[in-house]
Amino acid sequence: MKKIISLLIIMSLIFITTACNKELKQLPKPETTTGLRGQLGIDKNINEETIDQYLNLPDSLYYDMRMLVDVAKYENIGGDSYLSGFIKGFEVIPIPLVVTVKGLPEEVGETYQGKTLYTLTEEGKYIANYEESLTYLEYFFPKDKVLFLMCGGGGYAGMMKNMLVNLGWNQDKIYNVGGYWYYKGNNDIKVKRLVDDKVKYDFWKVTYHDINFKQFTEIKK
Repeated sequence: MKKIISLLIIMSLIFITTACNKELKQLPKPETTTGLRGQLGIDKNINEETIDQYLNLPDSLYYDMRMLVDVAKYENIGGDSYLSGFIKGFEVIPIPLVVTVKGLPEEVGETYQGKTLYTLTEEGKYIANYEESLTYLEYFFPKDKVLFLMCGGGGYAGMMKNMLVNLGWNQDKIYNVGGYWYYKGNNDIKVKRLVDDKVKYDFWKVTYHDINFKQFTEIKK
């Protein structure tokens, strides 16, 4: 009887593993869409409209690249400088603390200009500022996982993908899902709410990975 139970357990594990691998193989290859969204690097197939179909996949990680409160005035282009909500399952890593942010729309001004793990040079090179900079990326964005990235409008996610690919990540395992501002699916976690006509933000709902630079060893240049 024990042998039969053990055999059933093994067969179940094989079935689950096969199903998971099949599910991953069915992912469409990353393909940039057209137009302005394409310039941001947003994916044609997996984006704000379809991401609900690809949540909770095995061997996959989901990151929103926004700050809780951004210095840039995204309200000027119809967005939100505050992280007003996110898609269930996405954790937040603020890209302005990861690397120098360049090329934002003139209307929003500049984002955070403080310390970063990497500096993006005018020549397009990524220079590590701390001994632990690459270790940080490899920990949160492991190369053997499928990575789904998003932000408010798609720009920060595109910047993060470009950086990872430039540093040796496989571009076929990274998807720029686009912007939360355009998401209308069923996994919306609201952070912004009104209380007695006053706006409140429940940031406690957010799994937010802040970067404490004091814990790192700066590279002297």
